[in-house]
Amino acid sequence: MSVTVFENARIVDPSRGIDEKGTVIVEGKKIAAAGAGARNQGRPEGAEIVDCAGKAIIPGLVDGRVFVGEPGAEHRETIASASHAAAAGGVTSIVMMPDTDPVIDDIALVEFVMRTARETASVNVFPAAAITRRLAGEEMTEFGLLRQAGAVAFTDGRHTIANPLVIRRALTYARDFGALIVHETEDADLASSGVMNEGLYASWLGLPGIPREAEAIPLERDLMLARLTGGNYHAAKISTALSAAAVSRAKDDGATVTAGVSINNLSLNENDIGEYRTFFRLAPPLRNEDDRLAMIAALKDGTVDIIVSSHDPQDVDTKRLPFADAAAGAIGLETLLGAALRLYHNEELPLLRVVEVLSTAPAKLFGLPGGTLKPGAPADLVLVDLDEPWLVTEKEIRSRSKNTCFEGARMQGRVLQTMVAGRTVFSV
Repeated sequence: MSVTVFENARIVDPSRGIDEKGTVIVEGKKIAAAGAGARNQGRPEGAEIVDCAGKAIIPGLVDGRVFVGEPGAEHRETIASASHAAAAGGVTSIVMMPDTDPVIDDIALVEFVMRTARETASVNVFPAAAITRRLAGEEMTEFGLLRQAGAVAFTDGRHTIANPLVIRRALTYARDFGALIVHETEDADLASSGVMNEGLYASWLGLPGIPREAEAIPLERDLMLARLTGGNYHAAKISTALSAAAVSRAKDDGATVTAGVSINNLSLNENDIGEYRTFFRLAPPLRNEDDRLAMIAALKDGTVDIIVSSHDPQDVDTKRLPFADAAAGAIGLETLLGAALRLYHNEELPLLRVVEVLSTAPAKLFGLPGGTLKPGAPADLVLVDLDEPWLVTEKEIRSRSKNTCFEGARMQGRVLQTMVAGRTVFSV
């Protein structure tokens, strides 16, 4: 059995409230010890010794919202290429959305994803299954069988279910199966042909806008139904102060609800669109600065539970178009940690909270192993130089698609090594 000892590390483990200098010992696929006390255990014979020189070790990131092209659009992203991008970004587990062709709405597709991941992926890949067949928002899928097959959550991905009765039934069935409903909310009629946040800047650019209410109204409906049914509801990506207030009220009422936010809506605002830069055409759209700050505040006070990359590969044919015609979405696995660490360096969030919402909290939300450095846990961990600067460049992007919001951006905090089940899957 291989043994690796990481010495002189800053160990950041939100699952145990630890931020201290110490040692991490990995034996085989598991963590044997992690913390200040681990130094006293000595060096096991034959162990590989890594002197971390004060650099941080954190639990591997768990990304709860990743779109992959396989099956059906492998030219944009395969499960293998997404996993390589994830490893480079310190992401050791991804929850894969069902927006594929064919849709992940039956057992065979769940099994296909899991088998392909076992054969080709370098990180853990967990499929989420569709709530409704073909993502059409009408006929529900077989929750029990899909969950048994390995689906970790139910979502219609990019699609918002318009029919409240379908959402009510989904929440009821999910409650009975102990499953999680993950829903992205945008009212199709209110959003209409909008392509960016509704406001003065959209008017200047001459682009149709999407009002904040297009997100908040279906979200309010969902939260009411979560209260009614007692089902586990997760708002996939909220982006406005309105939505944060709604989630906060639902939590205060005792509803079993959680919320996520895309790293894009934490790092960027509508002004970043500049002169029609289509890599900034996103869903939900980039909002104004007040909403961005409201999202950070919601993360800080616990209203928002997790950060996701919302990794959504698009190719040249769908992005090199006029802004209004371009597809929404950006890749984000490789820049997730670097962008999130801005919140730490700007003193907007403590490091423990940043790591918690990227790792410990999503692992707990989706019921996944990982998100912790406690002894006996899978050795999914990341060695990070929190201070090393680096530049995001297209040539270094490992994803098959290059549609990043952060091209040319300066980041502070570089992944030096990523380990999954005790095996190094990325190192610089």
